[in-house]
Amino acid sequence: MKIGEAFSRRRSIRKFKSDPVPRELIGQVLEAATLAPSGKNAQPWEFIVLEGVDKEKIAALMIAGAEQLEASGYKSGSARNSAQIVQNAQAVIMVYNPRQKRDVKLTPLRRIMWSVDTQSVGAAIQNLLLKAVELGLGSLWICDVFVAEEQISAWLGRKDELLAAVALGWPDEDPAPRTRKPWQQVTRWGRGH
Repeated sequence: MKIGEAFSRRRSIRKFKSDPVPRELIGQVLEAATLAPSGKNAQPWEFIVLEGVDKEKIAALMIAGAEQLEASGYKSGSARNSAQIVQNAQAVIMVYNPRQKRDVKLTPLRRIMWSVDTQSVGAAIQNLLLKAVELGLGSLWICDVFVAEEQISAWLGRKDELLAAVALGWPDEDPAPRTRKPWQQVTRWGRGH
């Protein structure tokens, strides 16, 4: 598959078949993630693959986090739906930045490093998603884990920064492409207005 084809075929998959995903394929998507560029080659990523009851626990923590948010008078957005997707996926990959501790205040220099690390991890996740397309797998980049970030990290024994989760499985849907702004609409040449 050419990279352009992977770009155009990638979709956010929210429905998965119950067929297991071989760990060899999960390893291939993780290998693709680790080939991403990173600032100063820091490779600021660690992945935790959860299956079975472990991913069920993540979903339960997300639901509890959504309930707590709602009890405080806030909307939980799509968090409950994302928890259901986590339950139905065959694997969930938790993505951490081990170079950033959750409770450390960012100095100006550390804020720059954090931004570089976050961009690097974003590139790793994109590589993972594109490799999943090549392998015929479906995936969903999930940030709704933030409704239970502290609880999830405590359960996983992590003191560093949770950046995202990725649900993975065999797709049980084929969504149409979503509309995109044309590049000409979001690009400016030079200082011109």
